[in-house]
Amino acid sequence: MANLADYNFQAVAGWERLPEGFHHRDVCGVATDSQDRVYVLTRGEPRIIIYEKDGTFLTSWAEGLFTNRTHAIRIGPDDSVYCVDDGDHTVRKFNTDGSCVLTLGTPGQASDTGFDGAALESITRGGPPFNRPTCVAIAGNGDLYISDGYGNARVHRFTKGGELIRSWGEPGTGPGQFNLPHGIWCTDDGRVLVADRENDRIQIFDVEGKYLSEWTHVQRPTDIFVDSDGLIYVTELAWLEGQKSFRNGPISEKAHSRLSILDSDGRKLAQIGTADGAARGSFWAPHTVCVDSHGDLYVGEVCYSFSGMGGSGTLPEGIHTLQKLARTKA
Repeated sequence: MANLADYNFQAVAGWERLPEGFHHRDVCGVATDSQDRVYVLTRGEPRIIIYEKDGTFLTSWAEGLFTNRTHAIRIGPDDSVYCVDDGDHTVRKFNTDGSCVLTLGTPGQASDTGFDGAALESITRGGPPFNRPTCVAIAGNGDLYISDGYGNARVHRFTKGGELIRSWGEPGTGPGQFNLPHGIWCTDDGRVLVADRENDRIQIFDVEGKYLSEWTHVQRPTDIFVDSDGLIYVTELAWLEGQKSFRNGPISEKAHSRLSILDSDGRKLAQIGTADGAARGSFWAPHTVCVDSHGDLYVGEVCYSFSGMGGSGTLPEGIHTLQKLARTKA
């Protein structure tokens, strides 16, 4: 286990170098492959953009394929790329050349959960795949675990070939219930971690979906990443005064966005971010995090989408939506 006290993280100014004619607003997903190339899933002009570790642009994929509600990206051990599009109710798998080789879900077709298209409270039951899925995790045996969150309250487990094995979860605040399962990760020791965002917790299951425990010291968790040392990185959205947590009730005082680092037992080791979400190295609406082989962090944010929902206050001009935080010795 790494000793986090031996490290600092420093935001790298000007890391991303978009080519001429490219733009993006929100970055809903970021992942690195076996060569530390950085894959960025965007909104505004939805596509996958690929950079070298130093921020040099390499190529882009999937222009014209996604809706403007792209949501998450993961890369498997063979460098296959998995992308979640909650606007299209699909999860797609790409080969390393950018060709789509598997689509889970029927494009444009949502499952029936009672969801009215807007309010989580309208979800009356857990349904089959998918109603606005949010994230995908790849288990050691290749099985896929997909959190189905904005219009559903479930986790679905598929074989690597795309056959549904089982689903679990219902709307609610009890064990194994969800209010917006938003991020998911499969650990090497056989646990499935689920970021239960609007319940302010991470729920922990075994590979069959049996509830094991929960961590309740997190705040609106959006994404989970576990590095090679077993450290767990969690992006956490702000709460504003007057909002309401399903599990904790009304929010009486603003709590700023942040990124927390936990050990394998969930103990908090460090927290990154200040109340100034527009400052370099802090976060306005962190949505996704990944760690490369050197321990450097990449954090994507959905500032424009989230501000439009009243999620984090008035959006500053020129807010960052993608940051690299280099890990250095203290």
